[in-house]
Amino acid sequence: MRTIDDEIKSRFKSEQHRALINLKFTANWLANLQNNYMTEYDLSMAQFNILRILRGAKEFISVNTVKERMIEKSPNTTRLMDKLLEKELIERIRCEEDRRVVYVKISEGGLKLLAKIDETFEDSFFSARCLSNDEAKQLNYLLDKLRS
Repeated sequence: MRTIDDEIKSRFKSEQHRALINLKFTANWLANLQNNYMTEYDLSMAQFNILRILRGAKEFISVNTVKERMIEKSPNTTRLMDKLLEKELIERIRCEEDRRVVYVKISEGGLKLLAKIDETFEDSFFSARCLSNDEAKQLNYLLDKLRS
């Protein structure tokens, strides 16, 4: 197993400093893996996140609600949704009472694409990385504690 010290050839002033750099480095590493994985489906991770949010909602929800629920906040969420609309992965309607409000919902095509991605997505990043269920639980606890 390579350590963060090996990866970036650096020394750290404390274990807390090492943990912070390790967390940032690992988050970036994982984002690169995921982005590369999503190229097979012609999606960005942000678009994938939007599709998952819409699948979970099971009905039309406002664009603002999608923005609030996104893991990585993006200033160009509307543009991302435009691309998903072009690919026929989502549906969009305007509010009749307030034309500024837009609602979106995942389409059948979007549901089928997510089902296909779901077959291998999580296994691609965790099972192959030797994290047991207990280790993943411990990691979740520590990450939640860090944000508290």
